[in-house]
Amino acid sequence: MRFRASFLLLVALFLPLMGHAQATASAKHLSVQLVVPPAQIYPGQNFTAGLYFKLEPGWHVYWVNAGDSGEPPRIDWALPAGITAGAMQFPAPKRLPLPPLMDFGYENEVLFPLPMRVAEDYKPAGSNATLGGKVVWLVCSKVCIPGKATLSIDRPALSHAPATPGFISADQQLVARFHSTLPQPLPAGDTAKYQPSPKGFILTVETGQHEKSAAYFPFDQDILANAAPQPVKSFRNGVQLSLAKDENLTNTPQQLHGLLVLGNGRAYEIHATPGTLTLAGSGAASTSGLWRIALLAFAGGIILNLMPCVFPVLFLKGLALVQSSAEERRKLRLHGLVYTAGILICFWIIVGILLALRGAGNNLGWGFQFQSPAFLVVLSLLLFFLGLSLAGQFEIGLNITRAGSGLAAKQGYAGSFFTGVLAVVVATPCTAPLMGAAIGYALAASATVSVIVFTAVALGLAFPYLLLAFNPAWTRLLPRPGAWMEVLKQAVSIPLFGTVIWLVWVFDQTAGPGSVVFLLTAFLLLAIAGWILGRWPAKTPATVAAILVAACAIAAPLWSLRALPAVAATQVQSAEWQPFSPQLVSNYRAQGKPVFVDFTAKWCLSCQVNERVVLDRDDVQQRLKSSGVELVRADWTRPNDTIANALAALGRSGVPTYVLYSADPNAPPKVLPEVLTSGILFHALDDLQASAKTRPGSTEASAAAPGNRP
Repeated sequence: MRFRASFLLLVALFLPLMGHAQATASAKHLSVQLVVPPAQIYPGQNFTAGLYFKLEPGWHVYWVNAGDSGEPPRIDWALPAGITAGAMQFPAPKRLPLPPLMDFGYENEVLFPLPMRVAEDYKPAGSNATLGGKVVWLVCSKVCIPGKATLSIDRPALSHAPATPGFISADQQLVARFHSTLPQPLPAGDTAKYQPSPKGFILTVETGQHEKSAAYFPFDQDILANAAPQPVKSFRNGVQLSLAKDENLTNTPQQLHGLLVLGNGRAYEIHATPGTLTLAGSGAASTSGLWRIALLAFAGGIILNLMPCVFPVLFLKGLALVQSSAEERRKLRLHGLVYTAGILICFWIIVGILLALRGAGNNLGWGFQFQSPAFLVVLSLLLFFLGLSLAGQFEIGLNITRAGSGLAAKQGYAGSFFTGVLAVVVATPCTAPLMGAAIGYALAASATVSVIVFTAVALGLAFPYLLLAFNPAWTRLLPRPGAWMEVLKQAVSIPLFGTVIWLVWVFDQTAGPGSVVFLLTAFLLLAIAGWILGRWPAKTPATVAAILVAACAIAAPLWSLRALPAVAATQVQSAEWQPFSPQLVSNYRAQGKPVFVDFTAKWCLSCQVNERVVLDRDDVQQRLKSSGVELVRADWTRPNDTIANALAALGRSGVPTYVLYSADPNAPPKVLPEVLTSGILFHALDDLQASAKTRPGSTEASAAAPGNRP
């Protein structure tokens, strides 16, 4: 009897362990185990089993929505009568980038909980119940390998519930550990709403507390662009994400059904419906951030006065200030305010156009009008005509106004106003230092924020002259008016003509050489119109003739843009630079190579200065080559949605923008300042090399190389 009792005791102890061993299978790059915590099976029992995967480093299995590729694991059950299994549950996944794709899944280890139910009328068919089924999975890294295994586990079957149900402690703890990571419903009272945006959706979720980070995983496929970044705005009681829609999505979904994973590991399943949701507590944090951006934009506007694009206009205002130095204080202040009004109104018009086009689904950035050959025609002819007047060929005021001193005074204020407008027009191709991030922030934010930031830029641009206008005593430092002023006025025409030469060069890059002949002909016609105005001043027939000739001058190059096929601005690359594409950058990073991208344009003077002063230097080129950096140039001279989207993803909306991508595909890009120096670039390369030496598994990036995935 003692032997029999001891034998039965040993069977009771080792039978669960024997079953546990039978429930495990080893396959390529992983092992999979069916985990069943209860030590017995009996009627009316509810428990949670699990399908546990242990993966080799660098390999992963998939979430219920695998992302851009892949399939989630599944199990086809073979269960005794009276025992049923619920749907497999999925813990919160991770974003697994494989540029240009994005997968959703799990690395290292994961357990998929499996709810099980034993019926009240369950009658064991024998002494044991066999639980199991056929498991199918897909495991991926640089290649994808399908796998399958038939797993089963035996548990003693009882006809009634025991007095003290037993559990296998290790299995129970394993299931409990992963069961705690399952997504939960949103807390009572919290809501989720979304609004359509030009690029996708703005998702706002109330979570009841401040969130430092968040990621969204859609349950439905073909709704979102999985690989797109998800910019996050944090609030004291929730979070807001900007989600990019799938390029093939045409209809707005009735809801966004997905998983919101927060920085502390909490995960909520949400059903966001269309509508607006205002999160409390956004004032303190976001308002302070907005004012910092506005101050940055104001400083950028001040520095914009020093950029070469605005240089000729500053000459004009300096000349006007000298002429007004003897006027009374009130008139000087009015000139300053009118000049400021011209800048503000012009900026508001530009931001209004940008917001309207953004609302229509276009992706435009600061300085976009310089991508238009027609705009270049009008601006170059305007500056050339103004240069002829300053050079002394004719007097604009004498031919436009012939009414007394009152109208002459109005003409003066009108001159201040339109000089402010001109300052904005010629300033836009130069994104001043400190201004690129501010404008990118404004164009990606709400309309109110955009207006505030652009207004700050406008006030910064107007501030130096406005300060002088309100402190007329400072004008005593200026020379007294005299005959020298006529010489100075004629000298001012020189930088204007220099600007015209630059505009012709930009026009040649955007419209093609065939149209340049028509633009040069237009300059000749304008010179004839100026000669008519100077030869017969204040004569109505002469004025009408000059207007007709000037109209022909404008019409000729504009007609050529329609008559001749436009020549797309080719990305003329030297042997060192390659034309930009996101796929090219991803391919190089997948091969373990860092990439330096120069976002530039022919119409951007700051870009051209940086290229000639820094990037084209022999020592800089040699350092880039020795660092193993691939050189890529994104030429934005003509409209290009791919480049515009790449800039938007970096939080920028204009050029110049310089980006250094690490060889690690998971590392964020490093955006360099707009004003580039060799020291800044060398320091960034030093940091890049230092991080490459300390990065573990530097060859892991090759997993995403093209052709390595089926």
